[in-house]
Amino acid sequence: METSHIFWSLILVIFSTFCLSLHHKLKSTNVNRNKSSSTASADEEQLRLPPGRTGFPLIGETLDYYLNSRKGTHFKFVMDRMEEFSTKIFRTSLLGQKMVILGTVEGNKFLFSNENSLFQVWWPKMTDKIFPKSDDQPTQVHAKRLRYMISPLIQKVDGLRECIGIMDDVMKRHLEIYWKGKDEVKAAALVKKYTLSLGCNIFLGINDQNEIDEIVTGIDDIEAAFFAVPINLPGTTLSRGLKASKVMRSKIEAIIRHKRIHLGSKKDSVPVQTIVKDFISHMLSFEDENGQLLKEEDIASHLVGLIEVGYTYLHSTLTMLIKILADHPQVYDSVLKEQKEIASSKDSSGRLKWEDFRKMKYSWNVICEVFRLCSPGVGGFRETLTDVKYDGYTIPKGWKVHWLLHSTHGNPEYFQEPEKFDPSRFEGDGPSPYTFIPFGGGSRMCPGNEYARLAILSFVHYLVNDYKWEQIIPNEKISYFPVQVPVQGLPIRLYHHKSNLK
Repeated sequence: METSHIFWSLILVIFSTFCLSLHHKLKSTNVNRNKSSSTASADEEQLRLPPGRTGFPLIGETLDYYLNSRKGTHFKFVMDRMEEFSTKIFRTSLLGQKMVILGTVEGNKFLFSNENSLFQVWWPKMTDKIFPKSDDQPTQVHAKRLRYMISPLIQKVDGLRECIGIMDDVMKRHLEIYWKGKDEVKAAALVKKYTLSLGCNIFLGINDQNEIDEIVTGIDDIEAAFFAVPINLPGTTLSRGLKASKVMRSKIEAIIRHKRIHLGSKKDSVPVQTIVKDFISHMLSFEDENGQLLKEEDIASHLVGLIEVGYTYLHSTLTMLIKILADHPQVYDSVLKEQKEIASSKDSSGRLKWEDFRKMKYSWNVICEVFRLCSPGVGGFRETLTDVKYDGYTIPKGWKVHWLLHSTHGNPEYFQEPEKFDPSRFEGDGPSPYTFIPFGGGSRMCPGNEYARLAILSFVHYLVNDYKWEQIIPNEKISYFPVQVPVQGLPIRLYHHKSNLK
């Protein structure tokens, strides 16, 4: 652990101790100050709450959770408590919230199957700080609006077909500029270029790399803020992320203002092809549930969020995929064989088509296994809409429920030898339902799952058809914060297929 991480961990411990002392003092002097709170506590005592502990006041078990996050041991955080309490459900306190974790397939099924009846999606408060909006509406309202707004682009088949053309162009240009003629590269840095270039092309309509680099400066700070200790003091990870988000929103807002001047006051809807080519115009003409156009600052906030989320998921996954293909040459050979067959069947345009992706079955199995072992996501949160009964316990109304990918992805009960890389797990019908959840599940499944699939497979298709590679640092250490990537950027040695392949 880096010295700065140790320092902030110690600060958090000291702060937690102070909160504990303050809590006892306030309790002794203000015991009758908040009768409604006392009534709520009494009601909770009458319920059969899940077993668990809440840790320090205010902080709860957040410190332990973050330390496990930095070590990539989320599964241990869950399993230690499930074993301690001999149950498949336990309560804790994270991010200042009373929280329950359901660490099993049955828990995932129950959670995802009762969306909007027993549970609703919930985000930590820092989400609103990183991506602020101009009104006081809760994040749920903005998220629902955004899902509807981006649906034609990254959920509907016609929109995805149009996206494939952009992905094809971006990847070809990326290889030509950054890979061609190189003997050695740092894969992580180049993957970052690809994912951000793709996001800016699709969502901003910008393909000039210098302009892209200027817009996305600070994207890593924004990414880190999501996984940071929630302390906004000068020099902290959260503070840097908030500043980077503000700067990036300002740059994109300038682009939006220029576009609005060009459009005038038009509110006309636009066809899918136009949405893909000019997503900002689509957002400027979009009316919310009250028939109002969105404000420029809110559009900018949404766009920063879309670019950041795409970056977080894609750059970690693709970097780890490159590493794993180097570690498993027989898997690389099978991926290459499949992609060569697809390349040989292309029409005269030489571009990937929607139908080509349906043929990439083995390649997608490999990517799914990368998701299982190296998922860049942690999971998500829900909030109970009523008192919820589960496994003999009650989760009170207003409590939060946290689902974690690693509680099933790394569990030998669901995946035999879970530490082993084995794409055959996804052959046939694949894993049992609710064991593999890289994009969540139910009606709240991530709307960008198909977009991510196409973006990753486009990258794989062109990269493996052009190159084979080997790691320059075979046992390079892996960092798990903010997402899983090799600490030295994964330097690799390239061998072009047209040369003497080693």
